[in-house]
Amino acid sequence: MTTAAPPVSTNLRDDILALKEERNAVILAHNYQIAAIQEIADYCGDSLGLAFRAQETDAEVIAFCGVHFMAETAKIINPEKTVVLPDANAGCSLEESCPAPELEAFLKENEEKNYYVITYINSSAAVKALSDVICTSGNAVRIVEAAPKDRPILFAPDQNLGEWVAKQTGRKMDFWKGNCYVHVEFTRESITRIKEEHPDAAVVAHPECTTAVRLLADEVCSTEKMVDFCRDSESQNIIVVTEAGMLHRLQREVPEKNLIPGPTDRCACAECRYMKMNTLEKLYLCLRDLKPEVTLEEDLRKNAEAPILRMLELSK
Repeated sequence: MTTAAPPVSTNLRDDILALKEERNAVILAHNYQIAAIQEIADYCGDSLGLAFRAQETDAEVIAFCGVHFMAETAKIINPEKTVVLPDANAGCSLEESCPAPELEAFLKENEEKNYYVITYINSSAAVKALSDVICTSGNAVRIVEAAPKDRPILFAPDQNLGEWVAKQTGRKMDFWKGNCYVHVEFTRESITRIKEEHPDAAVVAHPECTTAVRLLADEVCSTEKMVDFCRDSESQNIIVVTEAGMLHRLQREVPEKNLIPGPTDRCACAECRYMKMNTLEKLYLCLRDLKPEVTLEEDLRKNAEAPILRMLELSK
């Protein structure tokens, strides 16, 4: 049985906003979402900001426009609320790179090491439940600095982010060998070429990029901190090395700057196929039907909640 299409409307945006009021819903959107979703959202931000907004909301329904692990995180800390996402197939290559059974087996094989497990938020609820604390790119340095000094750290699943944090903090860590398929598409050659075309431009890059790309950047930071960098930079031209959806957020926030998408070797920008699966039509349908809905077994949810709440407390 196929899902019925949205009703014909002269303004789908108005239909969504009306449904939002009817459902007592809040719309949260990640910075990598399409422009139309960013513009209709109640809050648009990075994973850390979205986690805080999910924790703070008094809405009965959370419509999470992002990928599955983000909506799942919102459900973990809001068990009493209905959490829906426009497309249940919106996954994440980082989440897929660290299956919970493999992490659990690794920890059992290395039980004598007594790892302190710091897990990037781009992971499943089952992986979070195996972790001591969660982090985002925006707070990873602070989370690692707060880790016990007498225990070795396992940082999962993004090896590039972990290596960058290790350099910032001086903490020795072991890394799970995962990566974001979008950010590793940026190469030293592709960024060098765009820098040659814009020799006066500053470069800001996400820490999920490879070391070779990060070394070419004037600033390495989370997407949320990119807003401040672009606003405060003396450079009029800024090369932004992250998923292309961030350019729309930056153009809205810093319209006076010339923002240049960092290219890959294949194309002029990089887009996450998962983030772009969400559309206004799917957002309308998920608010209308309250599905796809995120549900979790209570034991799993509670085990995953503790490291997330630890992260939120350390990030205040």
